[in-house]
Amino acid sequence: MTDQELPQAELAPETAEAAEPEAPAGDLAAERDQLLCEKAELQEMLLRRAAEFDNFRKRTDRERAELIEFAAADALKALLPIIDDFERALAQPCADTPYAEGVALIHQRLLETLRKLGLEPIEAKGQPFDPNFHNAIEMVPTEEAEDHTVLDDLQRGYLFKGRLLRPSMVRVASRG
Repeated sequence: MTDQELPQAELAPETAEAAEPEAPAGDLAAERDQLLCEKAELQEMLLRRAAEFDNFRKRTDRERAELIEFAAADALKALLPIIDDFERALAQPCADTPYAEGVALIHQRLLETLRKLGLEPIEAKGQPFDPNFHNAIEMVPTEEAEDHTVLDDLQRGYLFKGRLLRPSMVRVASRG
């Protein structure tokens, strides 16, 4: 005989045993409150983890950008002695005018390219001495300029994207 052929009376005792006894209403309310509390904690934890991940992503993006910027700064710093050599060569008199003009053109194009990358020369001559941007090599007593004014720029300093790459080596006026 199959289950379908059995009379209903015979099935009833088995199903009655399988059913759980009803819990009091107070226990259900306490369990519901506990589950709601756990749900709230899990939601808060999820929000915190999402915020932590977002902060991590932003921090790694910022660090990656800084790493690229500093790598470019190191490359530009290595090129500064070449720029200095060009400036010294251009300061020397040359009998071959077309050659001197060619060297000046190469120097100008190099500086323009580096400016596009973020390199900026520091203008020092005639400016007040600033230890953040100038490295005083010599203090010259003079009455011709104000005290602590840059008289000569012995080696040009540079900024890279607003940050000091190399300070200017300067000769500074002093009174006294």
